[in-house]
Amino acid sequence: MSRLQVGFMAGGSSRSEVEALEGEPIDSLWVGGHVASRNPGPEAIASLVRLATLTERVRVGTSVLLLPLYPPAIVAKQLADVDRMTGGRLTVGVGIGGEYLQEFRACQVPVSERGRRTDEAIPLLRLLWSAEEVTHAGRFYSMEDVRIHPAPTQPGGPPVAVAGRQMPAMRRAALLGDGWMPYLYSARRYANSVETIRELARETDRDLGRFEWFAFLFVNVNPDRDTARNEAAAFLGGNYNQDFNAMLDNVAVVGTPEEATQKLQAFVDAGARHLIFLPATRSDRATVVERLVHEVVPALVVPAAG
Repeated sequence: MSRLQVGFMAGGSSRSEVEALEGEPIDSLWVGGHVASRNPGPEAIASLVRLATLTERVRVGTSVLLLPLYPPAIVAKQLADVDRMTGGRLTVGVGIGGEYLQEFRACQVPVSERGRRTDEAIPLLRLLWSAEEVTHAGRFYSMEDVRIHPAPTQPGGPPVAVAGRQMPAMRRAALLGDGWMPYLYSARRYANSVETIRELARETDRDLGRFEWFAFLFVNVNPDRDTARNEAAAFLGGNYNQDFNAMLDNVAVVGTPEEATQKLQAFVDAGARHLIFLPATRSDRATVVERLVHEVVPALVVPAAG
């Protein structure tokens, strides 16, 4: 897809905030969630259902759903229902997690199996979304004559975008995913990941013609550069319990509108075509959204296809 698309994380947003976001010239709204993390917050599927009921136009999605924590049949049914609820507006971003070990203990899933479970679950979800009887004998999931129906609205089910940062995630995206959704990346690292995924796909003759290139970005835009940086560092430090000041330029887009435009253009030049923004502020999210949508995004240019 050559047109640049943009979206916002909206998992903790109020009804009025979601309605205001959908009224902006944007394409998507997203939710994340955990089962048992250090920070309090909603579960991803519950948050997704709420978002689906509050929207009418935009694509909705998970960024991300920690797929290895969920039995595939249950999550396939839930996501099929959400896709039908939204008239086919769902995209499923999946990740393997691992930063909160208590989630895996709580769900009785060995953390060492999270990648292999996800590799098995993604194609199994698509089988279950066929609404035909499925028999599957896998290393982690086995079932016989199971039919999940009715089918999702989207033929074949909603697209599954793979999140992550390391080579196994890139391989998963290239071989199994419908999109790539990295986070805490620099534009240079994003460009390298695009090249890697394209090469992995070529090696297996996989066509990436309908593949989507997402970028999940922590963003703060302020005419005062220092304010933008300080707010973003405090926001990220609180989320991840570490000092982000030294690495801010490598994991976030922060600065004046002009600086943010330049940094986001680097992601677009690197191959990103759907930018997912999480305003990195705890004080004035609406103003950051306003600056992004009306000052920064209109200045971004998608390079002509070569």
